[in-house]
Amino acid sequence: MKKILTNTAKIALPLLIAGALLFYMYRDFDFSEAKRILLHEMNAWWLIASLIPITLSHVMRGLRWLITLEPLGYRPKKGNSIDSIFIAYASNVLIPRVGEVSRCAVLNRYDGVPFSKALGTLVAERLVDMLLVLIFVCVMLLTQLDVFVSLFAQTGTNEGALTALFTNPKTYIVMAVVLATCALLWMGLKKTKFYAKIRQMVKGFVDGLLSLRTMHRKGLFLLYTIGIWIGYFLEFYLTFYCFPFTAELGMVKAMVIFAAISLAIIIPTPNGAGPWHFVVISMMTLYGVSQTDASSFALIVHAFQTLGVILLGGYGWVALQVRNKGKKVSPYPPLSQGGNSIK
Repeated sequence: MKKILTNTAKIALPLLIAGALLFYMYRDFDFSEAKRILLHEMNAWWLIASLIPITLSHVMRGLRWLITLEPLGYRPKKGNSIDSIFIAYASNVLIPRVGEVSRCAVLNRYDGVPFSKALGTLVAERLVDMLLVLIFVCVMLLTQLDVFVSLFAQTGTNEGALTALFTNPKTYIVMAVVLATCALLWMGLKKTKFYAKIRQMVKGFVDGLLSLRTMHRKGLFLLYTIGIWIGYFLEFYLTFYCFPFTAELGMVKAMVIFAAISLAIIIPTPNGAGPWHFVVISMMTLYGVSQTDASSFALIVHAFQTLGVILLGGYGWVALQVRNKGKKVSPYPPLSQGGNSIK
């Protein structure tokens, strides 16, 4: 029963967050205006064009994953790795963050890559992505500080409340109690048989995490990483040319909005729904776009690109079945023992 409730909460909570934010942003919105813009003002070709860089970005993510798996002795098929990315993003539309699990499951099933090691390499990739995004966001914050201050004021962020929280001794007492409780639980866990299984899983996870240190093609890994995020940005930026009210905003403003989006989508909702709309509408209105136009932009663009993610996921699933039809899955041997080459 407890497991059922936990799984239900994992699905329901992101949907509730997305639903609440969308209701808040569109509670007084005239949807006939979005229909009018969609039918009479939008250039759909730019929406279609925006799918090209995001598709290439997913392809590069799949190729980059192969580089982190190499030091561990596993060389899956390129197609399987790329299709796992398509499926992962489509899975996140249904249940946020489940895509990471589906990625690892695909390579485990079709290429014999241990799940824990695949997950470790995935976390290593995410850490690099996070570092790159933080650098980008910091640059945007420093160069466009006035815009972000306006956004924080608009969202009601209370700097004084945060300061009071971290200067209150009770905060540190609670933190100490939590840490002590965790330590006691850990000491008790070490005495159980379950600990051995957990330790083996953690070892595989750490091996994957440390794969960045021993990978051979670091330059290509970095190149793919930059290319991935350029693809993400271009997917967003090209949609500006769909509408007359965003076509003149320019690349710098698009970069600032994209930086804010990169922070907002940390909140796990289906394909970023809710936080994505909130940030886009809030930032565009700061740049002089009307509330109606900004709301229409967010509604149309997000819906179309979500549909694109789902279609790519469907393609990835079909391609996996065709490519691996009748294949017997067995773990690859380490490279030193004659492991498979990249296909």
